[in-house]
Amino acid sequence: MSLNGANGNIREESFKDALSERYLNYAVSTIMSRSLPDVRDGLKPVHRRLLYAMLQLRLNPEQGFKKCARIVGDVMGKYHPHGDQAIYDALVRLAQQFSVRYPLIDGQGNFGNIDGDNAAAMRYTESRLTETAISLLEGIEQDSVDFRDTYDGDSSEPIVLPANFPNLLANGASGIAVGMASSIPPHNVCEIYDAALHLLKTPNATITKLVSFISGPDFPTGGILVENKNTLVEAYSQGKGSFRIRSKWEVENLAHGQYQVVITEIPYLVQKSRLIEKIADLLQQRKLLLLSDIRDESADDIRLVLEPKNRNVDPELLMESLFRTTELESRFNLNMNVIDSNQNPRVMSLREVLQAFIDHRHDILIRSNKYKLNNIIRRLEILNGYMIVYLNLDEVIRVIREEEDPKSVFKIKWDLSDVQSDAILNMRLRSLRRLEELSIKTEITNLKSEKKLIKHLLENKKKRLEHISDEFKTVKKQYNNKTSIGKRRTIIGEAPKEVDISTELVIEKEEVTVVCSQKGWVRTIKGHELKINELKYKEGDKERFIIKALTTDKLILFASDGRFFTLEVNKLPGGRGHGEPISLMIDLGNETELVNVLTYHESMKLVISSDTGRGFIVPEKDVVAQTRAGKKVLFLDEGAESHICRPINGDHIALIGTNRKLLIFPIEEVPIMSKGKGVRLQNYTSGRLADLTTFFLEQGLMVRTGNRNRTFSSKEIVQWSGKRAQTGRLPPAGFPRSNVF
Repeated sequence: MSLNGANGNIREESFKDALSERYLNYAVSTIMSRSLPDVRDGLKPVHRRLLYAMLQLRLNPEQGFKKCARIVGDVMGKYHPHGDQAIYDALVRLAQQFSVRYPLIDGQGNFGNIDGDNAAAMRYTESRLTETAISLLEGIEQDSVDFRDTYDGDSSEPIVLPANFPNLLANGASGIAVGMASSIPPHNVCEIYDAALHLLKTPNATITKLVSFISGPDFPTGGILVENKNTLVEAYSQGKGSFRIRSKWEVENLAHGQYQVVITEIPYLVQKSRLIEKIADLLQQRKLLLLSDIRDESADDIRLVLEPKNRNVDPELLMESLFRTTELESRFNLNMNVIDSNQNPRVMSLREVLQAFIDHRHDILIRSNKYKLNNIIRRLEILNGYMIVYLNLDEVIRVIREEEDPKSVFKIKWDLSDVQSDAILNMRLRSLRRLEELSIKTEITNLKSEKKLIKHLLENKKKRLEHISDEFKTVKKQYNNKTSIGKRRTIIGEAPKEVDISTELVIEKEEVTVVCSQKGWVRTIKGHELKINELKYKEGDKERFIIKALTTDKLILFASDGRFFTLEVNKLPGGRGHGEPISLMIDLGNETELVNVLTYHESMKLVISSDTGRGFIVPEKDVVAQTRAGKKVLFLDEGAESHICRPINGDHIALIGTNRKLLIFPIEEVPIMSKGKGVRLQNYTSGRLADLTTFFLEQGLMVRTGNRNRTFSSKEIVQWSGKRAQTGRLPPAGFPRSNVF
């Protein structure tokens, strides 16, 4: 690849190197200038520029509002050369009380709502700064932070704000950069200051101790935080984790023993309208059968009314089912990926974030006091010059009137500096009447006293830390728990216990018959009184499996490749049509057939075997599959297929091969396994396993011959009893010629 060099010459560079360099520059620009917040003031560049531009427009809380279009225009024209809509969106979010825990902008007009409706156009809305924003900007004129040139070099902008407010943790932040992201939830300011004050006293405080002050996120929309303390400690220690938030709800009793559940708070960043639509869709799909209806009775406050199916439904179980399937419970990810004071992006722990805020306030204190000290020194120099004027007023006036270069005369005659000389020459005549020796001496005394205090503060770190501590306590009082803005909104609840919501509670329990054809078309028909001979199938298809079940049951399907599949009966197609191909519900290969289909019983055991006579006993709870791909349980030799899957109902097992050899042995000789090849059940010199059954020896072995059943007593079959893996003997007279029990 050829590129023009700085001197206009063409230089050769590989495309890979050129692309890597440019993409890296783009990634760094995105991380530093757009996506990640600064740990010191918790702001991204667009937010910082918004607040600073509004300060320049004198939009203080006590002043009037200005059109947002004017503000966006100033920000875009002076500081942030990006789209006006992006700037306005950032402004709107800082004003939304349901998005920001401590709003930085006071909006007037339509700034959107929790339903997800957008704000009005910027030409219709107005805004100004809040007291919280003023705290972030406080002292910016005292050389407390560094400034840099704006993008066009016409003016300057702050690199970071003084931030007399822990904005990063208080309001949180989120952003997606190139290869990294940030997600920080809002917290309660009083709790943040309690933790910061403790860290000031104990720099080596543990995360566990800090979490005892910061009990978890405090979201503007409230809700209930349901995480145990160990989870919080781990998340804040690593700077990564997640928090589970549930809606706040209460039960309202109605007449005749009826009740309704009222949702008063929903999780953070969940749109109310979308939440209602989701619940309504699930109701329509009959997936929330404990719930009858949902109504939105919200005004300024949230009020979602849930009607249970009937008064016998337990409200705890109703809400648990909703928490599992809807956004009434959500998770907020914690990823404290921020830009540190050295302008490096990294993930910080809670202690590191708090310490960074303390260090920033310490730097601001030093810089602002140095600024004050320099101003005092300059003022004292001028006041000493004024004393000369006061003591020699007539002579000063004469020098100014008669001398061509009065400044030089002042410097020589009274040993004045350039600053003092300029101050005297720049005085207005009206100021002469205010030159009183007593007032000048009083001001000098006060300034010298203040100068001494500032010097002592700058020289004594302990005093500075005490000053920061007092500063924290003062701000904390403004946001105490008795104020509406300071009171904790998110309740700290207990981690919910695992509640087993039985399928019977959420699905209507009905008798159905599951019909599965030979070609794999499955359907359910209501009731168990079904005339099987009247069932219709597609042309060339016929009956294969007929299972009587309930809508609350699960089906266990065993395939010829040794895999088990699980299907819920209530999700199978209904009606009297041909149903749907079972291959649409499970990943059943074209060459794979179903060996057996039966209803799931957790306490039951199955005996499974390949056609080569290898098998074992497996508990039904171990064969439940969670995915469409199924669960491999029986491992097969080359050329073998799964052949038998029977529920165990007896103490003995009987097998017969295609070679017509019958073998009976105690079922205890078959091992119980969760998966594997199994053991040899019957040995064959030629032939394969034909059929298998289990029975109680005392009751005898029952077989089906023609249209009737015949039972061989334990005495009649004693000579066929043996040990596992034997060959067996030809069956007794009267045994079915089909070799099927």
